[in-house]
Amino acid sequence: MKYSIQGGRMKNSHCFVTVLHYPALNKDGKWIVTSFTTLDFHDIARPARTYELGAYYIVQPLEAQQFVIKEQKKYWTEGFGKEFNPRRYEAAKIVELKTSLSEVIDDIKNKTGKEPKLVATSAKEYPQTVSYQELRKKIQAVEDIYLLMFGTGWGMPSELVEACDYVLEPILGAGDYNHLSVRNAASIIMDRLFSPNR
Repeated sequence: MKYSIQGGRMKNSHCFVTVLHYPALNKDGKWIVTSFTTLDFHDIARPARTYELGAYYIVQPLEAQQFVIKEQKKYWTEGFGKEFNPRRYEAAKIVELKTSLSEVIDDIKNKTGKEPKLVATSAKEYPQTVSYQELRKKIQAVEDIYLLMFGTGWGMPSELVEACDYVLEPILGAGDYNHLSVRNAASIIMDRLFSPNR
């Protein structure tokens, strides 16, 4: 069965993506709330819509930041932006704002009837690290619901990553430099997992 929070039958609607602004780490390893970047709205929503995922959740607990996100979504789904650029509307309408990861999980459970498998992304390897090929096969079986989790700042706390069902293997560059933005990483990972060309 295919799941979709939009009422349609999207190919990968049993898979969801979230960007966590909390919990996040600063460079000293302390838990913080990071700021929302307006570029992340469309630059993650567009590949999520391209690969037909069920939804893109932004987790942001701060009210001032929530206001910015709500206004951006409103512009592209209700305002002039909807008429001006219908393709942006198609991407923006799958964006959901939540205040915590728990809210995201509960929302997915309410909409699909199943607990999602949590898939963390990290520049480090963990005991439950899996390859893209392994996770791709699991996703294609359409037996479970999956939530791909992306951290901000200096990444997700290790306690959260360790509690996930799977951790995707790191994205490796050509050399030692490895500092992708969350929107870069999200696009690369969605392509590796969902592109029909792979």
